[in-house]
Amino acid sequence: MRIDIVSIFPEFFSVLDISLLGKARQQGLLDVAVHDLRDFTHDRHRTVDDTPYGGGAGMVMKPEPWGEALDHVLGDEADPEATTVIVPSPAGTPFTQALARELAAVPHLVFTCGRYEGIDQRVVEHASSRVTVREISLGDYVLNGGEVAVTAMIEAVGRLVPGVVGNPESLTEESHEGGLLEYPSYTKPASWRGLDVPPVLMGGNHGAIASWRHEQQLERTRRVRPDLLG
Repeated sequence: MRIDIVSIFPEFFSVLDISLLGKARQQGLLDVAVHDLRDFTHDRHRTVDDTPYGGGAGMVMKPEPWGEALDHVLGDEADPEATTVIVPSPAGTPFTQALARELAAVPHLVFTCGRYEGIDQRVVEHASSRVTVREISLGDYVLNGGEVAVTAMIEAVGRLVPGVVGNPESLTEESHEGGLLEYPSYTKPASWRGLDVPPVLMGGNHGAIASWRHEQQLERTRRVRPDLLG
């Protein structure tokens, strides 16, 4: 998978050099490139924002540097079936595990990191005429910029790329896979500070263990996220 990131804080993404994603990059499973939006400006102040039309507080990111940055990243023959531009926005579609799986199947993802009051909407409209564009919200809250949201989405999507996680079976037993939250996990010792591991997990009866785990998933989902049960 190829991943391009455009940001005014490219150093933010050094975190992608560590842990599983860092190993995936070293192995060539993920090809990640980070681009500084200011490299696509042409004034001595490297200006990327201006006041909003219609008035209001804050600044809006200018279309010119974003247009040139996306031209550079997409090239002349961008394939709308193989490329998706992702614009983090609190006004976007909620990010879910199902959406992460969908994006993990796209060969080329381009993440745009907006700041201030966001990116001029014409950038989204123009990019939509060339490739698939998804405005995505990480949750019902507002961040200072897109970098945190993009990092979270890259980790959620990247770990679903075949080969990134060593044991692929572990991906099927996580929260939100199958619509339920994950069951609680335990390890040695069997007793710790007066708290014991549930006996069913130490009995060796795999059918009973599977049944207990499913019951725990239902109970946890019912208690914490009843909306997932419809």
